[in-house]
Amino acid sequence: MNRQKQDLVSRRTILKLAGLSVGALLFRPDPACASDEVDAENGAAMLYDATKCIGCLACEEACREWNGLPSSAEPPTELTADNLTVVKKYQTCATETFCKYQCMHCLHPACVSVCPVQALEKTEEGPVIYHAERCIGCRYCMVSCPFSVPQIDWNETLPTIAKCTFCADRQAEGLQPACAEACPTGALKFGPRQELLEEARSRIEENPGEYVDHIYGETEAGGTSWLYISGVRCEQFDLPVLGSEPVPALSDKVAMIGTPSMLGGVAAVLGGIYWASKRRMGDEVNEPDVEGRGEA
Repeated sequence: MNRQKQDLVSRRTILKLAGLSVGALLFRPDPACASDEVDAENGAAMLYDATKCIGCLACEEACREWNGLPSSAEPPTELTADNLTVVKKYQTCATETFCKYQCMHCLHPACVSVCPVQALEKTEEGPVIYHAERCIGCRYCMVSCPFSVPQIDWNETLPTIAKCTFCADRQAEGLQPACAEACPTGALKFGPRQELLEEARSRIEENPGEYVDHIYGETEAGGTSWLYISGVRCEQFDLPVLGSEPVPALSDKVAMIGTPSMLGGVAAVLGGIYWASKRRMGDEVNEPDVEGRGEA
């Protein structure tokens, strides 16, 4: 009898855990998220012209100073919780060139789409802002971002996410982002997105031998608030090659296809466990108690 009770408890435990797993699969943020409702096409944007960047790192230092981040003894090579923007150097065709990295502030951000507590928000002004007080540390944003931008801040007792804010606080005061203000060569230009797209096209058309005929960020992943033009193809940098469809739309399609099949698999496994457990219990109940009859 004790064995039967143990098996019953084990079976109930398995079913509860499986139920929680199924619930986790079914729990997905509302597709009608803020990123889909906000019209950021005419919001603020930044044009980065790699042909004008000299790698002075003034943008990095200005970013750290404005955000109260510690100074770096060595130039950072990757985005971290203490380095929200990074300028990397590349050697291409005997020419030294640079590329700046930070949050791209997508028009349809995947991080906003997957966040279950709306800790990330796309604003009409352009920035994707982060509400640390809402964050539960699930790190879905880190997994979903096609640009690998969000970073976990392990220096905090309760780790939070760190990423470029597009200086939303400065923008609210009528100021341009700190990095653009500090740039001495004009490699960064801040303004309305549509105007910057026209500016980028004009530069490319007027200097066909100086630029690759492509504005990175115009359509990638549905468009971003950071736009790039360069003398080399973006594939030579660490910028991902992406289609024009927003990442949230792709994730919704995968979820619609994958979730039912996964739930079917879970159901099949649960059914097998239940059947095997029930059969084993039945065999034990029907088994003669040899020891008991001997004592009688």
